[in-house]
Amino acid sequence: MKVAVFSAKAYDRAFLEQANAGRHALAMFEARLSPETVVLASDFPTVCAFVNDRLDAVVLEGLARGGTRHVALRSAGFNHVDLDAARTHAIRVTRVPAYSPHAVAEHAVGLMLALDRQIHRAYARVREGNFALEGLLGFDIFGKTAGIVGTGKIGAVVARILAGFGCRVIAHDVAPNPESVAQGVSFLPLREVFAQADILTLHCPLNESTFHLVNPETLSLMKPGAMLINSSRGALIDTPAVIKALKSGRLGYLGLDVYEEEGPLFFEDRSGRVIQDDVFARLLTFPNVVITGHQAFFTQEALTAIAGTTLENVNAFEDGRPLVNEVRAEP
Repeated sequence: MKVAVFSAKAYDRAFLEQANAGRHALAMFEARLSPETVVLASDFPTVCAFVNDRLDAVVLEGLARGGTRHVALRSAGFNHVDLDAARTHAIRVTRVPAYSPHAVAEHAVGLMLALDRQIHRAYARVREGNFALEGLLGFDIFGKTAGIVGTGKIGAVVARILAGFGCRVIAHDVAPNPESVAQGVSFLPLREVFAQADILTLHCPLNESTFHLVNPETLSLMKPGAMLINSSRGALIDTPAVIKALKSGRLGYLGLDVYEEEGPLFFEDRSGRVIQDDVFARLLTFPNVVITGHQAFFTQEALTAIAGTTLENVNAFEDGRPLVNEVRAEP
């Protein structure tokens, strides 16, 4: 079967071709899927898309016109897909519900360590021959209260890691993870998690109830100087509100692997251009902020699993088998 792969970088090609093993005709397009590029998908029964590809009503209508009947997401999140439009156009949507929770969890903890011990600043200093320690004072993570919002597969791994550091781990989830409960994680109301955490890390999905979960009200609950980490979805955070909290000192540290308006920025080399996003540019001015470009998933193990599940979803669609990883609009 012909499969159009959008946002295909060299690493995507390598892992997808290995998982494909020659079964399907994969057409790799480095361009993102958008109203301008949807014509490239004409006559492709399946389109493979990534997190910053557009899959709104306009694009889905264009895909349907071109004969596409299946969108295989190579991501866990699907909030960028208009599922109602997909249903209208009889396009089935599959995703990769889990790949390597360890990859994302470990990256989140890496952001914590980098911020706490100011590794990003120390690295830059040493490169310039500056070995002074002033301004690099950190704190022991041991004994601190770590708050986790969302204890799915990733959040549960974060809980285990932080418990290993000797943290008191508290969490909030609409459905507390029994594994985390058994490990001694205390589940509390959301406001209490915000109020008690020295380190707060987000691992929940993006939906109507979690949009701008971090906002002026919830930031006001946090301990002065607390650390906030987001490696989940950018829109969980009201970024201008976070900038105000950083400026006032209310928020002591911020680690981001995702950003609400990351679409025009992430996954591309923009080092030779002026960043037009003034909010993002402001974030880059803070010494107590570390930002990575949506790379928490980026390990060999995770990319192998993503490619394998994506191609299995394509195989199942072609074979007419049940799509166990299908996502649908609510009836």
